[in-house]
Amino acid sequence: MIKTTEQPSPYDGLEQMPVSSLLRAIHTEDGKIHGAVEKALPMIEQFIEQIVPRMQRGGRLFYIGAGTSGRLGVLDASEMPPTYGVPQGLVIGLIAGGDGAIRRAVEGAEDDPERAWRDISAFHPTAEDTVIGIAASGTTPYVVGGLQKARQAGLLTGSITCNAASPVARASEFPVEVIVGPEFVTGSTRMKSGTAQKMVLNMISTTVMIRLGRVQGNKMVHMQLTNRKLIDRGIRMIMEKSGLSAEAAQALLLKHGSVKKALDSTGDESSETTGSQSPKGAIGE
Repeated sequence: MIKTTEQPSPYDGLEQMPVSSLLRAIHTEDGKIHGAVEKALPMIEQFIEQIVPRMQRGGRLFYIGAGTSGRLGVLDASEMPPTYGVPQGLVIGLIAGGDGAIRRAVEGAEDDPERAWRDISAFHPTAEDTVIGIAASGTTPYVVGGLQKARQAGLLTGSITCNAASPVARASEFPVEVIVGPEFVTGSTRMKSGTAQKMVLNMISTTVMIRLGRVQGNKMVHMQLTNRKLIDRGIRMIMEKSGLSAEAAQALLLKHGSVKKALDSTGDESSETTGSQSPKGAIGE
């Protein structure tokens, strides 16, 4: 039985198709992703409900993967500190072959079933931590082995795959299977599979950060002020909530270093009644 991700594309003679037809066909295939992700929502919800209390108690979130899947995990993890102001090391992306594999494939790295747990072990994991294995094929030894070891050690485990009933899914407690069908270019899982994996990662990390109190209303009030665009965004947030002028809002923001702290300093009660209060045990300010 050929895995879904390896089945032949429903399109052929791609090199003979005009650009307009190529684009239309890719777009048609991408349109199938949304429905596949929707079917996985119940499992994603169950998984998040288990992740949040562990992180409230100090647990961390690890992503493990190889190739495109590994890069997607590293990308998602790297965006958490600037977007939500959480400490470096709260969400950790690990890719087979190490950081060098982000830019250049490392031959054979994904075939070592022991390597992922060694990579995780460098961070001294505890039973409050969570490991998410990401593998479109669902067969990557690096991911399978890492999940098996993590589960044996008492960590919470989940996975994101694009084939049904895979070894990766069997190795995890909360398998998220997003079956998007054959790729437009046969076997090129950087396409539909990669997009589906990124959508699921966005759902998990964003929902977790909201539940940890890193968002108020719909605003990233803990974001790091690393460039002018973000400073301007922070000024607008403060102006909207407090009624201050742009000059006063900027002075307050630069003094306190975050939108949340600036709003707290104004005593503006509206910042505490936007529908998203920090749950008990949420990551500190």
